[in-house]
Amino acid sequence: MPAPAEPATDASVGVLLAPGFEEVEALAVVDALFRAGVRADLISVEGTADVVSSHGVRIGSDLALDDADLASYAILFLPGGMPGTTNLSANPVIGAEIDRRARAGLPIAAICAAPSILAERGHLAGRTATANPGFMNVLEDAGAHTVLTPVALDGRIFTSRGAGTALELGIALVALLRGEAEAERVANALVHR
Repeated sequence: MPAPAEPATDASVGVLLAPGFEEVEALAVVDALFRAGVRADLISVEGTADVVSSHGVRIGSDLALDDADLASYAILFLPGGMPGTTNLSANPVIGAEIDRRARAGLPIAAICAAPSILAERGHLAGRTATANPGFMNVLEDAGAHTVLTPVALDGRIFTSRGAGTALELGIALVALLRGEAEAERVANALVHR
């Protein structure tokens, strides 16, 4: 994804794309960030230049996971989709970075099925979180307090329900990185509110 011509911040977001990801969830969030002048790098987990979504859409990545410094991103974002979520969950490099960020209180965002990765790694116990309806039981079994809001924020962990809530998640990430006024401007530009 091309970076904004004039980035408004040095903060950037690492968007992890695994084969079978949900394209609306990934790209709606990236679009909101881009409109706010925030760079979002599309990172291919499998190392291929193009990543095929759960609906067969081929998306070009910016870099491969082996070439990415995940620790350098202000936010690590895990789109959902199946089998994209399973593919993300199986990657030990991603798992280690999730664990490091959770322990350090650094921002992580996950949507749809992807919050289940955080739950299964023990990072949602005692936290408020949400996910796709088919994965709420995974969160509950891991000790999360589940809610039905479009986006749940607990500490520095953002979770969201699915494709229909992706813009809301993107706007929430803009608020974190650029403030509420910029988030409201982006929401209005997207005719979201």
